[in-house]
Amino acid sequence: MADDAVLDFLHMEMVSYVCRAAQKDDKENYVSKLEHIGYETGYRIVERLTKEWPRFKDELDVVKFICKDFWMSIYKKQIDNLRTNHQGVYVLLDNRVRFLTQMSANKQYLEVAPRYVAYPCGLIRGALANLGVQAIVTAEVTTMPSCKFQIQVQQM
Repeated sequence: MADDAVLDFLHMEMVSYVCRAAQKDDKENYVSKLEHIGYETGYRIVERLTKEWPRFKDELDVVKFICKDFWMSIYKKQIDNLRTNHQGVYVLLDNRVRFLTQMSANKQYLEVAPRYVAYPCGLIRGALANLGVQAIVTAEVTTMPSCKFQIQVQQM
């Protein structure tokens, strides 16, 4: 339980710091900075998690790994729902995103929600990149604390 609080506080401070720094510099978009931090973190975490795993058969197996084992290792829960059109688009639904559960469900907080889900988007994209899947990951928050992560695989 204590490690859960540490992750929550670290994430809140990281978002706060990046947003404050972006206001001073006003050069780059803070959401992309948060996403990049998540990318680097996800890339490294999946390297350790899959060290002794056999290779994945296809991208669907990779996405299933992200939904189950990867998400479990970080958030201690699995993704609630995975949908795909079998053409390179995957939708991951998390009904209780950890970083959004402490926020009110008012509309004013829906406007700031993207800064809190940019890091998880980066985590997913970084993990996929390390596993050989190049993708665009976006997040959509329509009701708090639920979030849809959409993965669009880039065909090489």
